[in-house]
Parts: sequence; C-alpha cells; structure tokens
Amino acid sequence: MTIRTLLFLGDSANKCFFTTVRCCRSKLQTSQYRQARNLRFRVKQSEESAPNIQLEHGVIQPSRLWKHLGFTVMVSGASIAGAAIWEYERIRAQTYNIIYRYRQTRVNRTGLRGKVETWWRNLSESQRVFLPILFINAVVYLAWRVPALQKTMLRYFSTSPSTSSSCLSMVLSIFSHYSILHLAANMFVLNSFSSIAVSSLGKEQFLALYLSSGVISTFTSHLYKTMMRAPNVSLGASGAIMGIFGFVCTQYPDLNINIIFLPMFPFTAGIAIKSIMAIDVTGCLLRWRYLDHAAHLGGALFGIFWYAWGNAHIWQKREPLLNFWHKFRKSQ
Repeated sequence: MTIRTLLFLGDSANKCFFTTVRCCRSKLQTSQYRQARNLRFRVKQSEESAPNIQLEHGVIQPSRLWKHLGFTVMVSGASIAGAAIWEYERIRAQTYNIIYRYRQTRVNRTGLRGKVETWWRNLSESQRVFLPILFINAVVYLAWRVPALQKTMLRYFSTSPSTSSSCLSMVLSIFSHYSILHLAANMFVLNSFSSIAVSSLGKEQFLALYLSSGVISTFTSHLYKTMMRAPNVSLGASGAIMGIFGFVCTQYPDLNINIIFLPMFPFTAGIAIKSIMAIDVTGCLLRWRYLDHAAHLGGALFGIFWYAWGNAHIWQKREPLLNFWHKFRKSQ
C-alpha cells in the first residue's frame, strides 16, 4: 500500500497524517480486486478456491444519474435537517436539566456501567463524535472478513454506477474498508482533523458535513465513471474526510502543516488542499485508477462550498425548520 501524503498540524492542533492510500491487489472470492477507495474489477479468475459469488457487472446507464442525484440531495438534506433537530433536542435537554437539577436525585452508577459512563463523560466533544464513527467502520471491516457475508458486502458496501443497489451503497460504502491499513489511515486522519472541525462547527453540523460530503463524493465518482464508461467499484471514507479537510483548510489557510518525515519543508493548509486537489484533477484527466480521484474532488469541493456559502446560507438559516419542529413537539 502506498501512502500518498503524510501530514501533521502545527501547534494549534493534534498531530495527524493526511493519507490517501492504495492497497495492494488481493484475491477475494472469484475475482481479483485493487483495494482502496477505488476497486477495479478484473476478469481473471482467482486460482484460490472460493464460493461462487456472481458480481454484478451491469451496463452503465446515464439515466441512472438522475436517481443518484435525487438520492444525494435527499440524504444531504436529511443529514442537515437531522443535525439541526439533534442540536435543538440537545439544547432543550440541557436546559431542562439545569431547571430541574435540584428536584432530581442523580443515580450514581457502579461497576462496569459506572466506569463506562465516567469514561464517556470525560471524553472531549470531538472524541464523542469520532469514536462511534470508528466503531461503525471497524464493524464493517470485520464483516468483510466473514466469508458468508461477502456477497452482501460487495452488493451494499461497495459502490458503482453500474449496480442496481448503487443508491443505498452510496451511503454505506463511506463506512466500508477492505484493507486494515486503509481503515487505520482514514480513521487516523479523521481523528486528527475532527477536533478543529468540531470546535468550529459543533458536533451536529460536523456530522452533517461528514455524511453530506461522503454521499456527494460518491455521486461525483458515479458521474465521472459514467462519463468515462468505467464501472469501477469504490469504497472508503476518503471522500467524506476530504470534505472535512477542505473545510478546515479553507477556514484556516495559514495553518502550518509539515510532511511528517520532512519537517524542514513546512507549508500552509491552503497550499496543502490546493496541491492535493491538483493531484486529483490530474488523476481524473489521466484516468488513474488506483484511487477514486473524482470522489476526493467531490468531497473537497463540498467542504470548501460549505465554508464559503453553505454554513451561512443553509445552516444559519435553519430557524424555520426549528420553529416547525418546536410546534410539532408541542402538539404531541
């Protein structure tokens, strides 16, 4: 596996690697795959004995893009609306806890449950967002290791514009990693940038940006593959992470970043995002297939868009939705 870029933040943030990885070829079921965010089908049969799983090599139909676009808009809108309601409910619960805290007797948990509750309360806000994402990704990774689940994982946790299950897999694939190094690199990057992003956005808006960037990056990948007639299969959280990375680098363009093994060559976050996007544009133009460069671009562009316009004109104008939700709750 090749690690493209290794970065760490300066004094204002935790150390981090920003990695985009290419996993080595591996033999899985009846076909060989190239692992990472972009997996390419190969016709050559594996010499290893494996269950006879028929992969769906459908014809790419451009008309499907309309369905994918509608699904992308629906998921992004639901993510943003759900995050706004989640924030409302959190603030409401905190307010009631302050008002009634003298009327209620707190139950102190003991044993393992008490230790878990204490551990969770001591976590930072960003850690409380990151750890559930890490857990979901780890469970999905382990599911890839179960032979009986291979057909389900290929159908729903990897995505291609040529498959009939492509809409649902557009979301599920952003939590899916086949390689342990791919999973570890992506989660390390997400953990490193999440503290800055959560402090700027709050945990609810952070999660909305993460999910929206993920599904939009997948749609961008589908659009590119349809244009190029390349029914490659993709998976991984890179597109969603690029959305967070694009937002952070746009908000803090002067943030000092160094290549971890070459600290004598510092550069800023603004240069970092431009350089990575330039590599992804080159990859799209030259049709490099080791990485899903279109997905990376889609995620990064949405992160930049969210900082430049989306936060002010979408998130900051969520009051009508919250008023509707408030009235709906009172009517129940």
